[in-house]
Amino acid sequence: MNRRDRYSRTVALLKVAFPLAALALLSTLFLLSRAIEPETAIPFADTEIQERLRDQQITGPFFSGTTADGDLMSFSAQKLVTLPGRIGANRAEEVEVKLRTTAGAIFDMRADVAEVDISDNAAMLTGNVALTSSSGYRVQTQTLTALISETELSADGEITANGPPGTLKAGNMRIFTSKSTDSTQMVFSGGVKLVYTPN
Repeated sequence: MNRRDRYSRTVALLKVAFPLAALALLSTLFLLSRAIEPETAIPFADTEIQERLRDQQITGPFFSGTTADGDLMSFSAQKLVTLPGRIGANRAEEVEVKLRTTAGAIFDMRADVAEVDISDNAAMLTGNVALTSSSGYRVQTQTLTALISETELSADGEITANGPPGTLKAGNMRIFTSKSTDSTQMVFSGGVKLVYTPN
């Protein structure tokens, strides 16, 4: 009988002691925690906050779709901001574009900056533009213009390229899908200089 009384008293005591111990632990956590300074709570510099308030911007945008001919296109960037005074115009930084045509050709493009104008149906890539094609060409230029609704890429400035035939330089380049043959073509023109490298 005494053992049962002692057991029940012990259980009743623990029912009170455990919650009190938990409260004591919680109170020490709050007492020992550091106070948060309001000035360091927001991890943004004052200039960055002002830029975000002034400019409408999207961080890490991604867009994909198809052209009128059914070619697949995807677009991603580090940041995209609206251009003041221009409806439907945006400026993107650290841009990556992938184009896959119905004919099977694939083009990967990178650029420092891209200005996309929906009303003008064009995107202009500038600054260290690099283009790689599935046919083995690696092209570098400073400016590349791409139409949005169809596969049409053009570089009006000097380009350098490495490809299956060798290394070449040209005054301009055009990539388009031929309506007659339904194939994607790369055309270099404007004083083409080719250094042929035999296999």
